[in-house]
Amino acid sequence: MTPVTPHRTVLAAGAAAAAALVVQAAPVVSTFGPLRNRLMPGLAGVGRPDHVALTFDDGPDPISTPRFLSLLEKRGVRATFFMLGSMLTLVPELAREISAAGHEIGIHGWAHRPLLLRSPRATYRDLARARDAVAETTGKVPRLFRPPYGVMSTAAHLSARQLGLTPVLWTSWGEDWTSRATPLSVYGTVTRDLHGGGTVLLHDSDCTSAPAAWQSALGALPGILDLCEQRGWEVGPLREHGVPTLPARP
Repeated sequence: MTPVTPHRTVLAAGAAAAAALVVQAAPVVSTFGPLRNRLMPGLAGVGRPDHVALTFDDGPDPISTPRFLSLLEKRGVRATFFMLGSMLTLVPELAREISAAGHEIGIHGWAHRPLLLRSPRATYRDLARARDAVAETTGKVPRLFRPPYGVMSTAAHLSARQLGLTPVLWTSWGEDWTSRATPLSVYGTVTRDLHGGGTVLLHDSDCTSAPAAWQSALGALPGILDLCEQRGWEVGPLREHGVPTLPARP
């Protein structure tokens, strides 16, 4: 048996302290887009260089989501929809329609509340409730999770792993939730930081945004798809993006 020397003890303690520091710092680092994209490419949704992942948050909404589905169907594009459990239960048939159309469904939590303000138990219950609602409604267990406001917590990382959920944020967003957003501003904001391998965040609902803000995202979407086509980037859901995911759990 190899004796444990003081030097080894110090090294082990240092490694444990460093690991703990990484876990605690992760929520802070993940908040800042450029730093997240560089240091946490998996969390940021950096994937295949010839592919762009198209994602939507905050739905499903019976007023706005069908319009996005119609546009995507016309363009032959599939996307990932990060749904709120509280919205899904209002229109379960719309969630089933989204799934049946070949789109991917992830969860955005049950309620759109900052996770940093929630206890570990409340965080786990929120994610589990949303995951189970999607699974029961569509017959498919979701594998992806995006936190409200894009802010992770240590409890969210641990809960997601326990539930077999992979957190994925984004590399480009449209700032389409504000009252001053327009199709032109959303297009410009998304494409300014868009590269092959990027993940785009838009919103198909205004449940947490300015009233009718989704119209700016919908108006910008054709131009975004056109640009991707011109640059030779395939557009699709995260499941085709090459981002590593955790094994699904029942």
